[in-house]
Amino acid sequence: MQREALIVWGGWSGHEPERCAAIIRGMLEEDGFTVYVENSTEAFADPEIRDMSLIVPIFTMSKIEKEEVANLTAAVEGGVGLAGYHGGMADAFRDSVDYQFMVGGQWVAHPGGIIDYRVDVERPEDPVMAGIESFPYRSEQYYMHVDPSNEVLATTTFSGEHASWIAGVKMPVVWKRRHGKGRVFYSSLGHVSAEFEVPQMRTILRRGMNWAAR
Repeated sequence: MQREALIVWGGWSGHEPERCAAIIRGMLEEDGFTVYVENSTEAFADPEIRDMSLIVPIFTMSKIEKEEVANLTAAVEGGVGLAGYHGGMADAFRDSVDYQFMVGGQWVAHPGGIIDYRVDVERPEDPVMAGIESFPYRSEQYYMHVDPSNEVLATTTFSGEHASWIAGVKMPVVWKRRHGKGRVFYSSLGHVSAEFEVPQMRTILRRGMNWAAR
């Protein structure tokens, strides 16, 4: 059966959502998906999304209407996969707790802005992380409010240099979870499109999208 994926991009332009949507479309097509791309949250209200294999939101901030989020969450609860990265998935629709409940986390800060930090692999035996060792990374180091039910695959530890009171805090970077029958995958890596050139970032996201897809 042909796997179908829907990418919905928009929101804050600083995250280069259109360019990143094109990169992800290429990755998914290479992996055998038929890919549809929309650039309005109205796409989430379409009843036919419940037949998709995978939905990838790339929509930093912005607003989502109640009927849109109700249809989206119902689709995932029914078995559609949800996967995404950085602010495009976990800093979207800040006023929608139903959306955040599904994602398993919400961005709240990136102390210091673009900095050098380390990503530590927590579950090297997981297929998403197979063969990937802990690695240095340069981007925003996301501080997040996270669901304790997430299955955490990678973390980062804050030095406290840019916010002394969080020194030593170990924060999830990559996780997977269930929402109803649907699989949900998230990686906080990927502030701009150039980060897709980092092999670990690209591989983790690619594998995560394939894991989430039904």
